Amino acid sequence: MNSFWEEVLVFCQTLTNTIGQQLMKDFGQIEASRKSDGSLVTQADRWADQEIRQAIAQKFPDHGVLTEETEHILPPQEFCWVVDPIDGTTNFTRGLPIWGISLGLLYRGTPVFGFVHFPPMQQTYHGYWFADSGLTGPGGAYLNGRPIQTSPDEPSLNHLFNLCARSTDVFKKPFPCKVRMIGVSSYSSALVACGASLGGVEATPKIWDIAAVWVIVQGAGGAFIPLEPQPVFPLQVGKDYGKRSFPSLVVSRQTLAQQFLPLVRFIGDRV
Repeated sequence: MNSFWEEVLVFCQTLTNTIGQQLMKDFGQIEASRKSDGSLVTQADRWADQEIRQAIAQKFPDHGVLTEETEHILPPQEFCWVVDPIDGTTNFTRGLPIWGISLGLLYRGTPVFGFVHFPPMQQTYHGYWFADSGLTGPGGAYLNGRPIQTSPDEPSLNHLFNLCARSTDVFKKPFPCKVRMIGVSSYSSALVACGASLGGVEATPKIWDIAAVWVIVQGAGGAFIPLEPQPVFPLQVGKDYGKRSFPSLVVSRQTLAQQFLPLVRFIGDRV
């Protein structure tokens, strides 16, 4: 099985480097249009989506694909890739250098491998989280090939917590950390995984925003907590995930959930 995971990792590294080089040429130079859900899309998103789908079909013909721009229904294959060709399209179009290519690999509806490449910063995160899937292989989470872990620190006003644009109501109560708004769901979670932030909250992420980092955060020792009663995974075969949001809290360790959940739980109630 280890040879399979090595093949998966090399595939992701090669593919995202190639895609990223082309996207850097379009970075800040391309117009966007608005989709029905209010998010932005560009020709670069669509091009990257197509290139990634074609590469997966050629390398892993037995795997399914679910992507932001085209395929929203979970297929029946045991392994399925969840793709966000450009996470952070608004930043990408406005010339802000925080955006990435996100690839999550599901096994029977649950992520087991995550890979996110941020071309402008030359940062690449990947991780493994097999839980009770029955799969075996490497573990942990990595930044540019080096192992990373979440922070063991207690919250303070010298520590960071990441918000999304739809979660600013947390300011109605005193908050125990300095707040940052990154604007890219995957990078917000990656900052928790590498120990830069103690947590983060996303009010309306889609499945392609969280599939890869769900693995990376947990592989680094953190916790990914849904702000809804039902669990996120496993996804259901045949279900359309195009409009489904998954409000989530990410924390550097499970014990911090008791402190942050009362401050952000309302987000799940409103979505």
